[in-house]
Amino acid sequence: MTTRPVLEVQGLNYVLPGPENRVLVRDVSFTVGPGETVVLLGRSGSGKTTTLKLINRLLEPTAGTVLVAGRPARDMDPTILRRGIGYVIQEVGLFPHYTVARNVGLVPDLLGWPAERIGPRVEELLRLVSLDPVHADRRPHELSGGQRQRVGVARALAADPPLLLLDEPFGALDPITRSELQREFGALQRRLGKAMVFVTHDVREALRLGTRIGLMREGRLVFLGTPEEFQRSEDPECRAFQEAAA
Repeated sequence: MTTRPVLEVQGLNYVLPGPENRVLVRDVSFTVGPGETVVLLGRSGSGKTTTLKLINRLLEPTAGTVLVAGRPARDMDPTILRRGIGYVIQEVGLFPHYTVARNVGLVPDLLGWPAERIGPRVEELLRLVSLDPVHADRRPHELSGGQRQRVGVARALAADPPLLLLDEPFGALDPITRSELQREFGALQRRLGKAMVFVTHDVREALRLGTRIGLMREGRLVFLGTPEEFQRSEDPECRAFQEAAA
């Protein structure tokens, strides 16, 4: 039995509005199935983050189609679409005046979950991301960078979305904390089996976390394959990343 992809990106293009008609994303296509992590790897300005924003309609594609669970994203209310997709960014984006519990439970609350369901869900998620529930009543400024990032992941998972988008989620952390979170994230992915798109410019992170790696250059997807295929590839951009990491 064939399982339909959670995410289908078909011929995605994005031209920056303005007189220069600068093309940021060019004919990008890929799918992500349940349990898959597609890592979009590339240099700064290669179109990785723009692609994520096109998926959840923070930007509108100039051309192409995005299907989420088989439904065209363009036919969905953008707010409803985003509430059904977990989104984690490098800066975390927690509300500073909210407690950890309020931050994590925000989307379920917006979706109309009853309070008696949200409380246990928040506690469950904090434990899932290796954060003691004692932190639930603290504010983000009282946490370390690694703890805030864990809260960001918990918030993205709160409503149990089938799809997660992660934009350089560990990029601002020190190397030790980053390695710890990469390890925990990998274990979490194996446990939950979500469909994920993970953006990074770190080839070691891509090889460690990706089911498949999509390498972007100048807005194009120039390679898409498994980590093993990436390491064997003779594509010049693949070779450049591997040599930089050697």
